[in-house]
Amino acid sequence: MLKDSYLVGLIGSGIGPSLSPALHEREAARQGLRCLYRLLDLDTIGVPPEAVGELLRAARLLGFDGLNITHPCKRLVVEHLDALDPRAEALGAVNTVVFDGGRAVGHNTDVTGFATAFARGLPDAPLERVVQLGAGGAGAAVAHATLTLGAERVTVVDALPERADGLAAALNRSFGPGRAAAAAPERLPELLAAADGGGGLVHATPTGMAAHPGLPLPAGLLHPGLWVAEVVYRPLETELLRTARAAGCATLDGGGMAAFQAADAFRLFTGREPDSARMLADLTELTGGAVGAPQ
Repeated sequence: MLKDSYLVGLIGSGIGPSLSPALHEREAARQGLRCLYRLLDLDTIGVPPEAVGELLRAARLLGFDGLNITHPCKRLVVEHLDALDPRAEALGAVNTVVFDGGRAVGHNTDVTGFATAFARGLPDAPLERVVQLGAGGAGAAVAHATLTLGAERVTVVDALPERADGLAAALNRSFGPGRAAAAAPERLPELLAAADGGGGLVHATPTGMAAHPGLPLPAGLLHPGLWVAEVVYRPLETELLRTARAAGCATLDGGGMAAFQAADAFRLFTGREPDSARMLADLTELTGGAVGAPQ
């Protein structure tokens, strides 16, 4: 049932800089709706990621219409939900929860958000050999999106070998044998060298976020034959993107994914069609940068 007032929020760690509240509240206001978007920051509340189930139950009792879920809870939240849409079930990761008639239903708009941003920002990027750093909740979504876009092979690199193995196995079940593989971080030099001219790097770890600054790999591994796509968007200009551009790589920031996944989540929360281009313009204004444009 359509309403004219919505209460939604975001659960995650270090989410103070998030622009989700502004994106949702601005689009709601333009559509004549009231939207109150609250941040439920694990660090501020002082609870571990495993408390996501308790926060979910509390939000439902308090009358929330839905929640966005971010690092490090995208996988942890799954066991606390009543149902999953097919995409979220295949991924084993959720970034959007809708409270629907007493049920908590999990969705994943990271997949569509990244796919839309990549197709818009790096339309001619070669996809023969893609190396992805990170096999967590965001990593599952962007790997799925990259294969959907036509990548021939995605090699997932993660500090936790079992996590990379699990994601690669899930991707091969969904897309067919040989479309994905897992590798240890020590293999990054050979993998990125092999991708020269025929692929690129997708970064899907928290490194580079405001709360987790730094570079996720040695700068010397980047070279002009690679494109680099970032998932982190706060800050919009991460150290990885600066280093990649200095090395001659085509780059794509994480802002487009953030705007387009928010638009898809807005549709789920409200049942109304968002203006995704307008939400992208909002993100550009809020960050003071040219969001989602190849550089």
